[in-house]
Amino acid sequence: MLSIGEFSNICKVSTKTLRYYAEIGLLEPGEVNPENGYRYYAIEQLEKMLFINRLKAYSFSLDEIKAILRAEEVRDDSFYLALVRKKKEIERQADYYRRILAQLEDDIAAVQQGKSIMSYMEDIDVRLVDVPKMCLLSIRKNVRQEDYPAAYLACYEKLFKRIAADKLTMAGNPMVLFHSAEYAPSGLDTEFAVPVQEYATGTKDFCPGLCLKTVLRGAYAQLSSVYAKQREWAEKEGYQNTNALFEVYLTDPSQVADVNDNVTEIYYPVKKIMSGNQTKTTLWSGDR
Repeated sequence: MLSIGEFSNICKVSTKTLRYYAEIGLLEPGEVNPENGYRYYAIEQLEKMLFINRLKAYSFSLDEIKAILRAEEVRDDSFYLALVRKKKEIERQADYYRRILAQLEDDIAAVQQGKSIMSYMEDIDVRLVDVPKMCLLSIRKNVRQEDYPAAYLACYEKLFKRIAADKLTMAGNPMVLFHSAEYAPSGLDTEFAVPVQEYATGTKDFCPGLCLKTVLRGAYAQLSSVYAKQREWAEKEGYQNTNALFEVYLTDPSQVADVNDNVTEIYYPVKKIMSGNQTKTTLWSGDR
């Protein structure tokens, strides 16, 4: 048997952590001296502790590790599935940090050249366009940010099945309308839509009209910068919002291997604000 100190030293885990693991039933000592409360661990428990450490290195929570240990005892395949899910999660995290690293390198280069790290905003193009009325087949629901990829796939699968079943004709790329007035962690009022040529049960007219348009090539993480630039442009040029902001996906994000290959059109419906002087001039001209 090993004392808790010896066990701690071999596995590089503090005695405080070992006591906590025992408290939550993750790893209990093999023996506890009833007279002085000293804890002892069996040699066989070293491998179990190293196994726990390995799973912690993969960012499994303690609750997840407990479930995996139970699954191992009954020899089911949930452990394999848990490892595969964790691999995908870590790949997403690694991809995120690669993008952040590339962005950081660009910012360092900008500062070395005496530029602001926000100078990239100057390269975001905003144009005023007129978008004609369209007929939409859509699904509207509240979606949390972390659930968006799954909701995207599920909703468009339903929409495409409906289009095929009703023999409808697509009239444009898939799009998403955002009806929420403000960001809410609990969920955004989101409408997944596909323009179609025919009217059918559940379709509706959407009349964007005058819009600010920006084409984004790259990761969706840049969308906030586009939204900000469009609002700045509208404020400066005297326009205000009239309808739901919407995005049109020229590439399918579920089929693009590299996020830098994504192409998205962002539209912000607007109208020109009439100034006080303009109003007076119009009325005076009308009286004449």
